[in-house]
Amino acid sequence: MADDERAWVDGLRRGDRAAFDAVFAAFRRRIYAYLVRMTRRKDAAEDLLQESFLRLAQSTARLAPDTRLGPYLFTIAHRVFISWTRAQAVRAQLAGDLPAREVAGDTRSPLEALADSQAQLALERAFAQLAPAYREVALLVGVEGLSPSEVADILGQKPEAVRQRLARARTQLAEALGDHAPKSWRTPS
Repeated sequence: MADDERAWVDGLRRGDRAAFDAVFAAFRRRIYAYLVRMTRRKDAAEDLLQESFLRLAQSTARLAPDTRLGPYLFTIAHRVFISWTRAQAVRAQLAGDLPAREVAGDTRSPLEALADSQAQLALERAFAQLAPAYREVALLVGVEGLSPSEVADILGQKPEAVRQRLARARTQLAEALGDHAPKSWRTPS
């Protein structure tokens, strides 16, 4: 655990606003990027980001002194996302919504619009095509750099289950990316 992170945890436990602001500044972009990719909606990701940090603020007194903030915040974000997903399903069922149709014209997502290379655009599209369970594991391990055991703790899964999801996600990403995929992801033909 880095010295800054220890100081932030100590500050959070004491109710120090500056520590909360520092944690927010350090993790805001990573948590937001994760939520945008999981929800595929910028507006929902912004709301869920706020909810995630609100939950952090509500739990600061209960933090253990050795809390690792990255995995802790991704656990909160994961739980907020799951709650949002369930609420969306209930709303759709109650409202009798039909499946969403693509609108004519420019249907690129904000992520696609920002992608500046063919490989990045292909990767964003490939991530979007993954089932949420695979997308989440691939993002947390591949993009956020968390270990499979940390991801298992975040998701409440066994490490072996996370490793299997990660392997399947990499295989599906490799198929979608073709030549853009890292060789380690490709299955021998």
